[in-house]
Amino acid sequence: MRIINALTLLLIIIGGLNWGLVGLFDFDLVTAILGNGANETATSSAAARILYILVALSALYQIVALSRLLSSRGASYGTSTY
Repeated sequence: MRIINALTLLLIIIGGLNWGLVGLFDFDLVTAILGNGANETATSSAAARILYILVALSALYQIVALSRLLSSRGASYGTSTY
């Protein structure tokens, strides 16, 4: 499971950095590397589409992992006394 967590986090980081480049500079690095150039759309390359799908699946996986983490620690948050 640690390998899956590390891999999904890496893919989410790649996706986040790519979205930052798109937002700041209107430059899609993933498509520039895996597609037919930076001026093409995300659907211009099968490899780019696969990477985008893997990033989305990684985000879904991490949402589930986060909800499990929060629910397992949620009981201990409510039991503190001052």
